[in-house]
Amino acid sequence: MRKSRYSEEQIIGMFREHEAGVTTKELCRKYGISDATLHKYKVKFGGMTVSDAQRLRTLESENAKLKRLLAEQIQGNAAPNDLAPKLLTPDVKRRAARHLVEAHGLSERRACRLVRLDRSTFQYRKRDAGDEVLRERLLDLAGERRRLGYRRLGILLAREGLNVNHKKLYRINREVGLAVRRRRGRKRATGTRRPVVLPSGPSQRWSLDFVSDALADGRRFRTLCVVDDFTREALAIVVDTSLSGVRVGRELDRIIAWRGRPAMIVLDNGTELRSHAILRWQRARGVEWHYIASGKPQ
Repeated sequence: MRKSRYSEEQIIGMFREHEAGVTTKELCRKYGISDATLHKYKVKFGGMTVSDAQRLRTLESENAKLKRLLAEQIQGNAAPNDLAPKLLTPDVKRRAARHLVEAHGLSERRACRLVRLDRSTFQYRKRDAGDEVLRERLLDLAGERRRLGYRRLGILLAREGLNVNHKKLYRINREVGLAVRRRRGRKRATGTRRPVVLPSGPSQRWSLDFVSDALADGRRFRTLCVVDDFTREALAIVVDTSLSGVRVGRELDRIIAWRGRPAMIVLDNGTELRSHAILRWQRARGVEWHYIASGKPQ
């Protein structure tokens, strides 16, 4: 049944207005309802007070809850309580339905309905494909070559005369639990990590780093500091709320215009200092890039 757009208190208020002298036509026009709807409200709530309507609503909700509990008890008979909380694959659902049939005496139809399994899937029986020899040989090869995946194991099986479809081999490989964890490629840093040479003159080596802080109102800002490692001069201190790799390259060009190009720039492996924009700038200018570990300038 569709829920009314007016609450019980509002409907009773309509009848209070009607008793005060408002005609039926005016009442229907005011609340946007038909005569039939008003008559239906009158049959259900006529002569009631607001407290009576609240009591009726409480009784209806309790009645609906009791009906739902009774339906769940009749349908499930408390049978699924000993099942796993999540039944995801068809094999797991099939075993759960078979358990309900054998242990609780439920019918096949009812057990399948409880675990949400189609009866044709429950009645399906796997055909023996004669894969025991293949399975055993696959396990032996996986024990000898622990890092080989199913495709390379399939090549070894083919050399022995066991030609198997790759989809079937993948299925058997998953069934026996031989899935190999993929190795991620190592991240290789751009630039050199050899011991840094001490500068013997100005503009031979610069250092870059970022400093982050916050204003009184909580807004974050960043500071790019560029220092000549020989003279200890602060060549630039750039302050902004955001400093991208493009902006860093532009500021370095501005310093090079009056200071000259350095032979080496020392920096950590921060996000802005390994972006595509700053790496393109480094290749175009021919400046040697020397990365250090974060927080370890020496």
